[in-house]
Amino acid sequence: MSGQLVAFFVLSLLSIGGAVFMISFTRVVHMVVALAFTFLSIAGLYILLEAEFVGMVQVLVYSGAISILMLFGIMLTRHDAEETDVKKGPHQFITFAAIVVFFGIVFFGIQHTQWPNQGPDFSSQNNVKEIGIQMYSHYVIPFELVSVLLLVALVGAIILAKKEEPEE
Repeated sequence: MSGQLVAFFVLSLLSIGGAVFMISFTRVVHMVVALAFTFLSIAGLYILLEAEFVGMVQVLVYSGAISILMLFGIMLTRHDAEETDVKKGPHQFITFAAIVVFFGIVFFGIQHTQWPNQGPDFSSQNNVKEIGIQMYSHYVIPFELVSVLLLVALVGAIILAKKEEPEE
């Protein structure tokens, strides 16, 4: 059992655990922390796959920026003092059974798939340099339009969050 396999299983369990905690917590701040934890473990999986650029972008954009943006959104909006309780009922058993069936189907599919013995060798290529050349030579306009779109969305979110309710 290699160290890479152990790291894969640990990061996979952390990623799945963070996602499960994110949907099972009732407080929004705890959900954001669990989501950031999931994002960080996914970045670790990208680094294990030798996609260092994508892993670092995952850390910077999702783990950093999106999590901070969600926390600001929580702070800028109003919340009731009482947290709503999740009603438990027979639908939880059905959901759990559906998850087990889905896991079984995916596990069976993975076990019976013919995987190639050797993957492509990316170690001789400089992925970051190639991404930069493609992005700044062929995709400059879409890159800048996405940045403007994100800026407009941020300003709109601030305006909506600060909008005062009419007094009664």
